[in-house]
Amino acid sequence: MQKISLKAAPLVLALLGAGIIGGAAVEAVHHAAPPATAAVLAPVAPATVPSPAVAGGSVVMPDFPFITQRYGPAVVNISVTGRRSGMPDMSDPMEFFRRFQRGDRPQRNTPVHGMGSGFIVGADGVILTNAHVVRDATEVMVKLTDRREFRAKVLGSDAKTDVAVLKIEASNLPTVTLGSTDSLRAGEWVLAIGAPFGFENTVTAGVVSAKGRSLPDDSSVPFIQTDVAVNPGNSGGPLFNARGEVIGINSQIYSQSGGYQGVSFAIPIEVANRIKDQIVRTGRVEHARLGVSVQEVNQSLADSFGLDRPEGALVASVEKGSAADRAGLKPGDVIRSANGRVIVSSGDLPALVGLAAPGERIAMEVWRQGKKVQLTAELGRADATATAAAVPRGGDEGRLGLALRPLDPQERMQSGLGAGVVVQDVGGPAEAAGVEAGDVVLAVNGTPVTSVEEVKAAVEKSKKSVALLIQRGDEKIFVPIRVG
Repeated sequence: MQKISLKAAPLVLALLGAGIIGGAAVEAVHHAAPPATAAVLAPVAPATVPSPAVAGGSVVMPDFPFITQRYGPAVVNISVTGRRSGMPDMSDPMEFFRRFQRGDRPQRNTPVHGMGSGFIVGADGVILTNAHVVRDATEVMVKLTDRREFRAKVLGSDAKTDVAVLKIEASNLPTVTLGSTDSLRAGEWVLAIGAPFGFENTVTAGVVSAKGRSLPDDSSVPFIQTDVAVNPGNSGGPLFNARGEVIGINSQIYSQSGGYQGVSFAIPIEVANRIKDQIVRTGRVEHARLGVSVQEVNQSLADSFGLDRPEGALVASVEKGSAADRAGLKPGDVIRSANGRVIVSSGDLPALVGLAAPGERIAMEVWRQGKKVQLTAELGRADATATAAAVPRGGDEGRLGLALRPLDPQERMQSGLGAGVVVQDVGGPAEAAGVEAGDVVLAVNGTPVTSVEEVKAAVEKSKKSVALLIQRGDEKIFVPIRVG
């Protein structure tokens, strides 16, 4: 499956955000507000929206027409003009074929035009959308449902969370009501409003499929997964719950065709609101950093470390001098909870750190050498690297299929390793697990090893599987191997 984000991409990689096509910039007109606008903005108590509770065995459907009528005027269409160098983006699925038939050659400094959606969160003209919708923009125009158009200023954007904040010069604008994802449950009704393929004010509905999804895009956002139909142009638009509250920003889809195929993702409103507050207050965004790389705990690793279930974030490496290093985290630790929240998947940790601010403290329960250890880390500031990047998953010659030897003095000096044994040859379970000749085994089940005898002794104590900490080049990773 391919992940499609809401930004320009070729052919089947068309994004939800803007349908980017070549074209000249278009000057839009800023009209005065009609006098009837104030009447439309009369507040209506959210309590009038029926709750989708189950009563007497029947489900009360949410009042989607009411939500659309009440909050639809706060959803805006965004058009972007700009210039990009190099190959033009083609998120219009037919643009590739049109260019091929015309025999167009790639042009540099190509004029581009894009479309997306957004929603008003401040009556004074503050708007939330996706960062990729306004990326590389030289002009951003916002169109309201009453057909007025405004030139918008980009107050700031954050590529890491894909959130951008715009400002238009207007007042007494309709606004959405922001909700919370804390009590959001899989199976709840949700509704999206946006401009897919340029069709303004399109309403689609579905249910929450899952919460806290981690996507393989180096993002720390705990996405909301839904089955709401979203397509290119929906990017940046709001996702409403059954009470008419915005609980997310529609951002990405997974697709093999470039269009909606039943799986879409939204940025939780708590993430977006935190980014918005920072941008409005300071004009920039700061992210927290823990300084570890983590990997998933599968059943084999759980057996190796004596865990009762395959849950948690296994620390593969700790950055020297980082918040994790200062807190005492070590490779082989399994982080089971942070600030009282259970870490089930390794992706839960980057998401939790991503919601924190630099300087905040995180209390962690760590599984180390068969015991629970309590550690506290004061988060640092993130640079261009990920806050807590996930790494891929991946002795005893008879049981593991490894031929090992100690590091010679020259190898030890060149590598800077204080411990470890070299894999000379590999076969059997170790080869099947992905161990390669030339790898350096640094630890077994979290215990550092300096000799072949120490590896054998550790393997002898293991009943089901062992976890080898392998150094390959500059990377470190735990590899679980079944024994016996």
